[in-house]
Amino acid sequence: MAEALRIERRVDRTVVTLDRPAVRNAIDQAMVDELHAVCDELENTQRVLIITGADGVFASGADIGQLRDRTADDARHGINSTVFGRIRELPMPVIAAVDGYALGGGAELAYAADIRIGTPRVRMGNPETGLGIIAAAGATWRLPEIVGHARASELLLTGRIIDADEALAWGLLSSLHEPDDLLDAAHAIADRICANGARATALTKRALLASPDQHPAIELELQAELFDSDEKHRRMTAFLERGERRAQRREEESR
Repeated sequence: MAEALRIERRVDRTVVTLDRPAVRNAIDQAMVDELHAVCDELENTQRVLIITGADGVFASGADIGQLRDRTADDARHGINSTVFGRIRELPMPVIAAVDGYALGGGAELAYAADIRIGTPRVRMGNPETGLGIIAAAGATWRLPEIVGHARASELLLTGRIIDADEALAWGLLSSLHEPDDLLDAAHAIADRICANGARATALTKRALLASPDQHPAIELELQAELFDSDEKHRRMTAFLERGERRAQRREEESR
């Protein structure tokens, strides 16, 4: 059986491409299983994750052929929501590079990312109610966090599909790029992330995911850990030394 994902591993990042082009990268059980395996790896070997789709489509949704046959017990097991939750909780940032359709479960996978960028061809939404089900893999609570309750309610209750410009205006996407430039743009974001302190980045994500009642105490504890780190001392020393060198150059140039 063909694998549902193409995976590229680099020292500081992993690129996962959803690769079922014959069904517009619909998310089936095999893809879910392979995404779990990616999470197993990245929970232990922390790298930035970039998720994208093959052939100009992110993911058209869950595989309807499989979804039609799932039972109430399957729903309670949260087949898609469990793996999307693991992706959301990964200790390093997740970037979704979205092209074309991101519908239903495909949209919910994108919602689980920390950063979403797209192309002018993007079409996003959750048409589940038209199929007699609800968007139950994170949309009812992640989408309001991203775009606000009123806009999320409109999308989920009507099943309306929005285009790239509307997704950008709503903050569902943070930037738009031509399709040939999309992955390069995702790598540029990953470059900026990876240039920073890895532990500081991981703890920033932890603070961002914390519930409101954990703030501000969680920031203070995480900051306390970082204040005692060698990484903080090294980076701040380097910053001060760069400033001293710039000051010396300015002084020499003014003579």
